[in-house]
Amino acid sequence: MRSDAFFSRTARRGLAAGALSLGLLGSAFAAGIQVTDAWIRWLPANLPAGGYAKVTNDTDKEIKLVGASSPKYGMVMLHQTVNKNGMSNMVHVDAIAIAPHKSMAFTPGDYHIMLMQPKPGIEPGQKVPVTLKFSDGQTVTAEFEVRKPTASGPGDMKGMDMDHMHGMQH
Repeated sequence: MRSDAFFSRTARRGLAAGALSLGLLGSAFAAGIQVTDAWIRWLPANLPAGGYAKVTNDTDKEIKLVGASSPKYGMVMLHQTVNKNGMSNMVHVDAIAIAPHKSMAFTPGDYHIMLMQPKPGIEPGQKVPVTLKFSDGQTVTAEFEVRKPTASGPGDMKGMDMDHMHGMQH
């Protein structure tokens, strides 16, 4: 019996270590956190871009989003647009709390992911990985669709390149 228990513990540790080395366990630790409707409003001339998405916390505990990163951008920060005395300002946000079983949305004119120092070659139609970082060490990487500067949301057809769709009026 004792050797069976030892083998079972050893096997579990070995499987966990193997899964961790393959990056499979990272997804399990992020279980309960979903990122959907992810898109970036691309701007020309190396201007900073805005990233938008819906983040859902399906866990029983509050989670805190504390940062983001992307291999396609040199600097990524959490921001919020604040209106004060008729003036809009973007301010850096250190953390965004998401209550249990609730969602928060990054939307134009409110919370957004500021993507600065773009790497060469980013253009509308591509997908860019963005990793969201949480205070407990979890990360979730989502593919953000790059949209044209005229885009206003994830379902906005103005942000899509429709030149390839022959016979359609737009």
